[in-house]
Amino acid sequence: MTETKKPEVNEEVETQAPVEGDAVVDENQVEQLSAEEALQVELVACREEVEKQKDLYLRNRAENENFRRRMQREKEELAKFANESILREILPVIDNLERAVSHAKETEGDASTLVEGVEMTLSQFQSVLSKFNVSIVDAKGSPFDPACHEAMGQIERDDCDANTVVEVMQGGYMLNGRLLRPALVMVSKAPAVTE
Repeated sequence: MTETKKPEVNEEVETQAPVEGDAVVDENQVEQLSAEEALQVELVACREEVEKQKDLYLRNRAENENFRRRMQREKEELAKFANESILREILPVIDNLERAVSHAKETEGDASTLVEGVEMTLSQFQSVLSKFNVSIVDAKGSPFDPACHEAMGQIERDDCDANTVVEVMQGGYMLNGRLLRPALVMVSKAPAVTE
């Protein structure tokens, strides 16, 4: 057998001198490039976060706008039908008044049944008002109170104190303790002294 000789490999690596035109990269440039890449990655991440936040903001804004519109619709519905319950209670009273009037027309001579029907209807009206916390302003015989009475005039009276309500021309009403309508009253005054 014949031995073939392997070529010897020089283990020493020769450093080649840079050829003109080749880019020379030193350590500072490598650090600068890696810092720029890190900033680019961070910039991309920040932009993604901004897009997420913008999307959340727009969703929340749309949700708030929808909520505001829904509340506005509900408010309008509530205002439109706020008196529904009291009107339902008043309708039977109107029915009774219509019955009383038709009955009075049938029996022209007897007015007592008409008076009785109207008194019953008035009583029914007062019970409806009390259901809704409406109370009558107590006026006759009480001292004049400008907070709940409205004076229409004065009458000279010697049988009661001055500024006492002696006549109620139209009743006043309170709703849950707040004046709904003042009572129209005549107030007493001391008689003029004649010499």
